[in-house]
Amino acid sequence: MGQLLSAAAERAMKVQEVILKAMAKSITWWQAAEILGISVRSMRRWRARYERSGYDGLVDRRKGRPSPKRIPVAELEQVLTLYRQTYFDFNVRHFHEKLREEHGIELSYTWVKKALQGAGLVKRQIRRQKHRKRRPRRPLPGMMLHIDGSTHRWFQQGRSWDLIVLLDDATNEIYYAQIVDQESTQTVMAALKHVIENYGWFCSIYSDRASHFFETSKAGARVNLDHVTQVGRAMRELGIQMIPSYAPQGRGRSERNFRTWQGRLPQELRLRGITRVDTANEFLKTIYVEEFHRKFKVAPAQTGTAFVPLQRQDLNRVFSVHHDRVVNQDNTVQIAHKVLQIEPTSVRTTLAGCRVTVYEHLDDTLSIGYGPHTVGRYTLDGILIPEKPITELALKRVGANSFQKETSAARATPRQKQRVMSRARCSVI
Repeated sequence: MGQLLSAAAERAMKVQEVILKAMAKSITWWQAAEILGISVRSMRRWRARYERSGYDGLVDRRKGRPSPKRIPVAELEQVLTLYRQTYFDFNVRHFHEKLREEHGIELSYTWVKKALQGAGLVKRQIRRQKHRKRRPRRPLPGMMLHIDGSTHRWFQQGRSWDLIVLLDDATNEIYYAQIVDQESTQTVMAALKHVIENYGWFCSIYSDRASHFFETSKAGARVNLDHVTQVGRAMRELGIQMIPSYAPQGRGRSERNFRTWQGRLPQELRLRGITRVDTANEFLKTIYVEEFHRKFKVAPAQTGTAFVPLQRQDLNRVFSVHHDRVVNQDNTVQIAHKVLQIEPTSVRTTLAGCRVTVYEHLDDTLSIGYGPHTVGRYTLDGILIPEKPITELALKRVGANSFQKETSAARATPRQKQRVMSRARCSVI
């Protein structure tokens, strides 16, 4: 209180000194107003009050009066108690939203922030400098997608997990968000395959230079475009451009997006008592992503979409890890100390000496491909998975069109029937 009175007294003394100089004609009244930072009209009022009441007329008349905008003490205590007991790990913006949505407390964000800082519950942060030159967003959804992973303790206790997110540059829409054990080639492929199957074929993907995206000669070096990774090979097969980022600032939207996730998702999982990965992923798909869109999704600059439906039927092969092999004389293929025995096929009598591709699929199975044909499917332990019986429904679904083009069912030769069965078997497997 003494400091407030001292400040008021210093202010009054400064005003008195300026008024006396103006009355002594040392400065003009216009210059006096400029020194005090007030208008000429206010300067005339200050002069009249000084001539009428002397020094006492220069004291601010609002001193000692309570502000008409003050918040009741009970409401302040309620806000601080809610933060201490329930929302202690929320950031200020997230807590402010909860006050409005869950408790009906309509206070400004600035007031809540200053109250928490004044009570020592939130640290004062240095204001982040402006990003003065920001890359404009792509005008249409599907023109460029961001993919990245964030390692964090999403369950606030125990070990850290990786969160893989795919979002659109034009709208901030989240196309994929899953917590996984570790960001890897398989988990990244699963995310890309999900987006293509559910949304369509997109134009480009923007990512960091992790080893499953690009090959680099050394850390921090430029990417080697002549040697592609398994993810790069899949994107090249689909004609999707991969754009490497050479600085965190280049991934600004993705980085800010993850700061938002780290400041909100662990708290939402704690409030709901979610401690398992599968339950958390279900919560992301059914509830959290939609809530995220309501708050952070933006409208694209242009109407329409750059997504195109993809008609390819071999996405299970595209999004798998490829291993080139040569078949041994006993019709076996060796991979990772496992021997895969190829059974007799209708493609040719023997595959000995033929070049084949072993596909390591996302569902933890292996298959051997000879051109467009699948000649065997196995578990990760190398055990042969029996072929699924080809039902009439599968035959109609897969081979009916080509069968009708070649000949009718009544006039089909054994060779034509065998060709249709082979197509159906490859598709079903």
